[in-house]
Amino acid sequence: MAGRQAVASKVEEAAESGKSTSLNFKVSPEFKKQFKGFAVAQDISMTELLKEGFALSKKKRLK
Repeated sequence: MAGRQAVASKVEEAAESGKSTSLNFKVSPEFKKQFKGFAVAQDISMTELLKEGFALSKKKRLK
């Protein structure tokens, strides 16, 4: 569990530093369409949606 928290801290530090890099992975065309459509409907970027989803998942799993 401590290892997860250390990784999470490093991710948060990198995000706060303003540095950015590509994150590449494959998803189905339908998932991409739904993901992008939801982001547009919420008036946020796909990156913001991904970060928010990651934060919620991390919070849930670190309980």
